[in-house]
Amino acid sequence: MPESPEEFYARISAAAGADGRLPLPDMSDWRQFPWEVVDGTLVAKVLQPPVDAEEPREGTDPCRVCRSYGSDRTIWENDHFFVSMLGSHSLPLVLFLQTKEHLDFPELDDDLAAECGRLEVTLCRIMEALPHIGRVHVMRIGDGAEHMHDWFIARPERFAQIIGSLAVEWDEILPPVPEEIRRADAHEVARHLATHDGRALV
Repeated sequence: MPESPEEFYARISAAAGADGRLPLPDMSDWRQFPWEVVDGTLVAKVLQPPVDAEEPREGTDPCRVCRSYGSDRTIWENDHFFVSMLGSHSLPLVLFLQTKEHLDFPELDDDLAAECGRLEVTLCRIMEALPHIGRVHVMRIGDGAEHMHDWFIARPERFAQIIGSLAVEWDEILPPVPEEIRRADAHEVARHLATHDGRALV
């Protein structure tokens, strides 16, 4: 089961420096990171003018989502979809719902869209029923890869700072969940999801 809030906090505190702070994550250097420090004050970056064209996303050759199906990160499947774990994460559980066929989210036909919606709600219910999970954020970004990969991000309960859309930023800041805990939690989700549809693979 996911760590209790006290266990989660103890593990994070042990990784912090003497002042209680964790090191800045790599995301602070990302072009899209919206903040910077100027003269000791945190300010919003100046918005740059539009570029000539959108940067291409990862497509069919190679497609990391297609390649991830059947890997040791795949935890569940049915005939059309599969669920996999993020390779490493810091919040209690981060999973992806993906299509087996190479399709972008808007390319799902009506039947697949209906099945996707049912799976999204079921997966969210299962994850939120785990002990010590405060909420599960469900989102689709799609700027990196054109293959559909909906995110399911479980945040820990009782941490007033780790809520809303900024929970995703905490996932970049906090130290990763230990592998054995991550895999045990994913196994529990897959087992419950298989009672509704498909097959657990872990």
